[in-house]
Amino acid sequence: MGARDIIDTHLHLIYRDRLNYPWLANAERLDDDFPYERYLREARRCGITDALHMEVDVAEADMEAETANVGALAAEPDTLIRGAIASCRPERAEFPAYLERALANPLVRGFRRILHEAPDEVSVSLEFRENVRRLSGTGKPFDVCVRPDQLDKAISLVDAAPDVQFVLDHCGAPRIAEREFHPWRERVAELARRPNAAAKISGIVAYADGATWNAQDLRPYVEHVIDAFGWDRVVWGSDWPVCTLNASLSLWVAATHAITRGASAEERDKLFAGNARRIWRLPA
Repeated sequence: MGARDIIDTHLHLIYRDRLNYPWLANAERLDDDFPYERYLREARRCGITDALHMEVDVAEADMEAETANVGALAAEPDTLIRGAIASCRPERAEFPAYLERALANPLVRGFRRILHEAPDEVSVSLEFRENVRRLSGTGKPFDVCVRPDQLDKAISLVDAAPDVQFVLDHCGAPRIAEREFHPWRERVAELARRPNAAAKISGIVAYADGATWNAQDLRPYVEHVIDAFGWDRVVWGSDWPVCTLNASLSLWVAATHAITRGASAEERDKLFAGNARRIWRLPA
């Protein structure tokens, strides 16, 4: 791999004939099949060289089947897929057994529990936090997907497991279309003070005004996250196909390049590839 690699740390794939996605019933524009082949063609054209599959909030009974499906795709010749960030339910008593099985699978690079649609009580429960702490020493990061109003809960969770690596998804989902900065700005800066937290510059075009957005609308949000976390603790992700709600994969890649044009080659390599290799322990 070289300085021009792009590792997509946030790829979603949807196979409605194989897995159950309850949330699609309320997401008409995403209620479709989004298979690997559909992503691959455009990803290669954009210069994406590697990808981590991010769990897609399948039905709880299908969590391990989703990982198995990703495993089959990762075994294909010339695949871009380097691993899976697996779904989990740390609020369940069964989590330790699930974690043991997942850790035995070399495909699994990390974990996520969707929190932006879950009651706030989920992430603050004692069992949830005790189970997340089980990731200590495993080298498997935990992705945090929250709304701006839940960032205080994310900060509390990160504090509760100081030996676990956390990654904030989608810059903390700022309300870009509404041009809101507060309290998102302050809470992101506070989260960034935790050395075990990193941030994903992933698919925030989905939060912009779909009719009028441009790279300059996204710039202050991206730059604030990078300023807060520093170039050593930021990674890039597409959030495909969610990014297609307001753009194409190509447009999101182009916007990110435009926003970071003034950075050094070393800084851009850290964002697009180097930090991801370190955080998820990907081979060079």
